[in-house]
Amino acid sequence: LGYADVENRVPCKPETVMRIASISKSLTMVALAKLWEAGKLDLDIPVQHYVPEFPEKEYEGEKVSVTTRLLISHLSGIRHYEKDMKKVKEEKAYKALKMMKGTMESDHEKELKEKGGKSNEKNDFAKAKIEQDNEAKGRNSKPGKKKNDFEQGELYLKEKFENSIESLRLFKNDPLFFKPGSQFLYSTFGYTLLAAIVERASGYKYLDYMQKIFHDLDMLTTVQEENEPVIYNRARFYVYNKKRRLVNTPYVDNSYKWAGGGFLSTVGDLLKFGNAMLYGYQVGLFKNSNENLLPGYLKPETMVMIWTPVPNTEMSWDKEGKYAMAWGVVEKKQTYGSCRKQRHYASHTGGAVGASSVLLVLPEELDAETVNNKVPPRGIVVSIICNMQSVGLNSTALKIALEFDKDRSDIP
Repeated sequence: LGYADVENRVPCKPETVMRIASISKSLTMVALAKLWEAGKLDLDIPVQHYVPEFPEKEYEGEKVSVTTRLLISHLSGIRHYEKDMKKVKEEKAYKALKMMKGTMESDHEKELKEKGGKSNEKNDFAKAKIEQDNEAKGRNSKPGKKKNDFEQGELYLKEKFENSIESLRLFKNDPLFFKPGSQFLYSTFGYTLLAAIVERASGYKYLDYMQKIFHDLDMLTTVQEENEPVIYNRARFYVYNKKRRLVNTPYVDNSYKWAGGGFLSTVGDLLKFGNAMLYGYQVGLFKNSNENLLPGYLKPETMVMIWTPVPNTEMSWDKEGKYAMAWGVVEKKQTYGSCRKQRHYASHTGGAVGASSVLLVLPEELDAETVNNKVPPRGIVVSIICNMQSVGLNSTALKIALEFDKDRSDIP
């Protein structure tokens, strides 16, 4: 739908290449998981073991340890684009108050629903939510208040960084915002440090290691964003200005954050990636019923770990969920019979300069009886990418997934 290039009236097509923003984090997680499976990466030792260039940290005078596991789930205390700790704390306090108010309202809705004796699972579960990726700040906008989501200058960096180690200088000497493990603060810079860890644990340059993974996954149009190379079918990127006019976004160089938000891809490649993750997650269930199945790219136990919500985290694009390991996860839940049913799904959204994205995986609900005569992956994978800034896409992806799921369940 729409245009890849508005000025030249070039329509979007399946081959159109766009910024996928923070879905890059889920791709980086595969590299980390592969190294962990191979015994080359310990998730729970201090990052200085791999990257001595990152200084040891203190919080309130106490020496603290930042680990790979904490970085993956945004529990490290490393800052995001906002450098002012006071602003971040005010924002978190406002958000907590807002969530508490929202919980009270949803409890009231549930009570009314129970009294009415009716349940509309799809409409209730897939209702539009306030959702924006933490790739941008601007999530504390009050109703009616227009705010520039991308006011932090580091989003608009034009400097080219040669490697992940060089990118560390942007934030490595900044103080931690809290004691590691105690709180959640979404941080793309944390993934820049993870890229450096991938390099040291693998012995390869981060981008070379990722290209090998993309080749294995058959993601042939997925590449790091660089401005100089000719990349066929690359879209142009847009934003609405303060006067609500469509304008081109400024030139940026994303080399400082390839691991956390710097890859380009197509919807088709993201679908392949989602299916590969879903296959790995489910293949363990099918082992006994089908002996001829190939292994998943990641082991079933690895995928279960990746899609298990982590305590003390938040999933900003769906308040029902938690952050896991480079994915947001909503768990299966039903409190009362014939009432609201929450489906299990995993997703990641993305927001960057001139781009918004989502990749959502809704696994089919399986048990020992239903796996007979079926092969994985079983479920729905939805990917949406667009060349427009600040578009919330998760609830749209979830509605689409549930419609396809409903349609399939109607087939005898």
